[in-house]
Amino acid sequence: MAATLLRIHPDNPPQNRILQVVEVLRKGGLIIYPTDTVYGIGCDINNAKAVEKLCRIKGLKPEKANLSFICHDLSHISDYAHGITTPVFKVIKKALPGPFTFIFEASPNAPRYGGVKRSTVGIRVPDNQIVRQIVKEFGTPIVSTSVRESEETLEEYVTDPDLIFEKYRSLVDLVIDGGFGGNEPSTIVDCTNDDFELVRQGLGDIEQFL
Repeated sequence: MAATLLRIHPDNPPQNRILQVVEVLRKGGLIIYPTDTVYGIGCDINNAKAVEKLCRIKGLKPEKANLSFICHDLSHISDYAHGITTPVFKVIKKALPGPFTFIFEASPNAPRYGGVKRSTVGIRVPDNQIVRQIVKEFGTPIVSTSVRESEETLEEYVTDPDLIFEKYRSLVDLVIDGGFGGNEPSTIVDCTNDDFELVRQGLGDIEQFL
């Protein structure tokens, strides 16, 4: 069954449309949604079958995939991440919501994919009202990867919701049109050693928060 293309206003997302997206997630569906960087593909963090399907789309093995958890705010972080010190927390509190993925040690509660216990988790709180309202209404984070496949991916195919819909309509259940997206990914920062090690420079500048 082909996906639905759902247009949602990025500044004032209507509640009925947010609930429509949440219903898809609750049924184990995959959604494509806007963030403050590139469009992402996401699903229920606790639905292993949905996560496996998401990994297949990107050609990843679930047990090896570096998937991010999209959170509404910082309140869920301690559920999935372990060993966050006060100095580190103060920095991420200033930086989020924003275009960063912070890597932490995984807590015992972090879901297993492919039967493998995760050693680390990547946490995202995008500065985007649509996805934050979806996650807030859903009640738990969603697991996510970007639609951007490589540096060579044509910009319009990851920024234009109509073209994203054409490409993924047979692979996912719902594509949100929240306006044009970006083509620069999030900045990845490793915090596992109680420090801020830059893994990938993307849109965000972590230096301004240190």
